[in-house]
Amino acid sequence: MTADLTRLEELVESFTKQTVVVLADFVADRFVSGEISRVSREAPVLILRHRETELLPGGGANATNNLIDLGARVFPVAAIGDDEAGRALTDYFRKKNVDVTGWVRAKGWSTPVKTRYLAGWTHTTRQQVLRVDREPQTPLSAAIQKLLLKKASQKIKRSSVLLASDYGFGSVTAASLKSLRRGAGTKLKITLDSRYCLGDYRNSGITAATPNESELESMHHARVNNGATDVEKLGQQTLKSLHLEALIVTRGKDGMVIFERNGKPKHIPVYGSDEAADVTGAGDTVIAVFTLALGAGATYSEAAELANYAAGIVVMKRGTATVRREELLAALRNEATGKNRTF
Repeated sequence: MTADLTRLEELVESFTKQTVVVLADFVADRFVSGEISRVSREAPVLILRHRETELLPGGGANATNNLIDLGARVFPVAAIGDDEAGRALTDYFRKKNVDVTGWVRAKGWSTPVKTRYLAGWTHTTRQQVLRVDREPQTPLSAAIQKLLLKKASQKIKRSSVLLASDYGFGSVTAASLKSLRRGAGTKLKITLDSRYCLGDYRNSGITAATPNESELESMHHARVNNGATDVEKLGQQTLKSLHLEALIVTRGKDGMVIFERNGKPKHIPVYGSDEAADVTGAGDTVIAVFTLALGAGATYSEAAELANYAAGIVVMKRGTATVRREELLAALRNEATGKNRTF
């Protein structure tokens, strides 16, 4: 690795002193696990004997959860529905002593829920066999979006970094980020993870974005056929068209590439194994670590290196998972001493 590992450790050690505002689409990730009982007579499907149901923060809520487990003070701003999933997310974060005054409960609107069904035999690894998504049937109202913007404007007075996580449910818009940039000025760093609408954020004052390879393809209506060559071409175009200071493109087993103004693309090889156990929510971990590192004073390259370490850790965990500050420090220290990882 090209980064100074001692410097990276110092940055991670300072995570507990950082404050991050998150404007995000919150999602509830529900995992329903069962043991395979038999094959149904009614249809060629497995019958599962229910073992447990677990609800975890997903989407922008997962990015928030990563920031918390990395030791940061977090002010999340998000819309949730007046429903079971919304209450479950509220209870989850209150137990972690998170300030939820930035949340808006939208009546008549549903909290997005992704339900994954996991099947396995006794003492075997459970595998996902089905996913069912429940999405809001109506868009967030203009009044709710206005209230979210107001709350975000209040919160960023207490931080120099804003993480925006757009999963397409309306809590984050190009107009809202443009307004926040106008109000906060150049001192505020805004990082963006946009699942479907990266191209909509032109001229919105974004500092950096962290798309994966497929999101980059979607933005440019192009295919990455020649690997790194095509990624570099599309990445440079994105950096320029969105007027970014930096861009991270995550590439799964091929690591990531960071682009900066007036510099050549830097390829960072994947940390750890290239055989991921589960990539669910890995992008949330990447933007959380990247944003937190910027708040701690990291360069874009240093922040990308740290995000790469964190990604390598989290993809070896099953389900929607986070990286703890202690795990990230252990990875850096093991790298420095040449020891194997011991998470």
